[in-house]
Amino acid sequence: MLPNTPQSAAALTVLQRLRQTGYQAWLAGGCVRDLLLGLDPKDYDVATSAPPSIVLDLFPRTFAVGAHFGVVLVSQEIDGHATLTEVATFRSDSAYSDGRRPDAVQYTLSAEQDVQRRDFTINGLLLDPLAPTPNLRDAVLDYVGGLPDLHAGILRAIGDPALRFAEDHLRLARAVRFAARFNFTLEPSTLAAIRSHASRVSLVSRERLRDELTRMLTEGQARRAFLLLAETGLLPALLPEVARMIGVAQPPDYHPEGDVWTHTLLLLDQLPAGCPMTLAWAALLHDVGKPPTFTPPQAPGDRIRFNNHVEVGARIAADIATRFRFSNDETAQIVSLVQNHMRFGDAPKMKDSTLKRFFRLPHFQQHLELHRMDCLASRGYLGYWEFVRERFHSLPPEQVHPTPLLTGHHLIALGYRPGAQFKSMLHAAEDAQLEGRITTTEEALALIVQTFPLHQERP
Repeated sequence: MLPNTPQSAAALTVLQRLRQTGYQAWLAGGCVRDLLLGLDPKDYDVATSAPPSIVLDLFPRTFAVGAHFGVVLVSQEIDGHATLTEVATFRSDSAYSDGRRPDAVQYTLSAEQDVQRRDFTINGLLLDPLAPTPNLRDAVLDYVGGLPDLHAGILRAIGDPALRFAEDHLRLARAVRFAARFNFTLEPSTLAAIRSHASRVSLVSRERLRDELTRMLTEGQARRAFLLLAETGLLPALLPEVARMIGVAQPPDYHPEGDVWTHTLLLLDQLPAGCPMTLAWAALLHDVGKPPTFTPPQAPGDRIRFNNHVEVGARIAADIATRFRFSNDETAQIVSLVQNHMRFGDAPKMKDSTLKRFFRLPHFQQHLELHRMDCLASRGYLGYWEFVRERFHSLPPEQVHPTPLLTGHHLIALGYRPGAQFKSMLHAAEDAQLEGRITTTEEALALIVQTFPLHQERP
């Protein structure tokens, strides 16, 4: 009934042990949903009537990661693979005064009572993988109407949608992500509740929102996810800078597809599942500088312009990455992608040294891919992309990253005094090396002496 994986085997072991001890135990949540959709779950969760103290005693290696909420991780080694199975005790929740976690929980022996506290009907299904039936659906316990919703492609909150979203404001964004990922329709009362509670999403921690948005961008349905964010009113609360793209016109000669928002959606539509998150965020933010730099035609024959939109966009992208607490490396890569996405048009005119330095940008393949998507989302002209790609792949790495011919020690040995000019001198030598004008240290030293005469150094 289950895929033959270490994770599924570990979950079955946990479930069997709990049942042998006299407790109820079911597979629960996302793994059941995915199995019914014909997908392989990434992990398996178990819901049980056993209290956390029993779970901790039954298994030799456990972690009480959320014992206050009845959650224990069971660690096992299956066929040489380390596995973790989340085991949650049936419970009912009290009020959620912080909009994230219940103030208190009460354990229960009722599986039906437990699923009523969950978020969406498709995530409220229980499965008995040991049931003697070849039909997966016959092994499902459905107290919330999740099976018909799964069949109809509907995302519906369990019970009162307003109450579900008040309990955990992140569910507002999760509703959009699930609807996009599975191409489901938001049930009308659930959609209405999201719209009326949209502003509350800003109360969620930035890290949790960052992770949710990143999943939207990298699960293969980014365009639909961001259309739903706009439709539900969540986009202005989450990313007002992106919401400002809507309706910002572009010159039709360069962008026949339409406004900045339409263009951005066409990029998002090209993001495959599992793409690098930095590339996905850059696809979203590459033109974020256009709304604040929009300049209408100033005279007959003039066109819409976005002067300095790249520089402005890079600053905005940096602010967004800081706001959502991306790592320094992630921030640097997203900003670099935004900052350099217009340079491809200059590539055929670049000196060899400039082009090679362009190729040195970290993860240059992401720059290539962003430019390709950008072209396909507008006029479709790929000439610059083809030129850069061919040069990038044809140049040996040692020509792009050659061992420097000079160091500061060489300059000091010549009699130059260390100072700010050293940077210019070493850069000049590297330029000549990258362009093939010099190939030895002796030639580099001669170039420096000729370009930066020693008498300029002496008082």
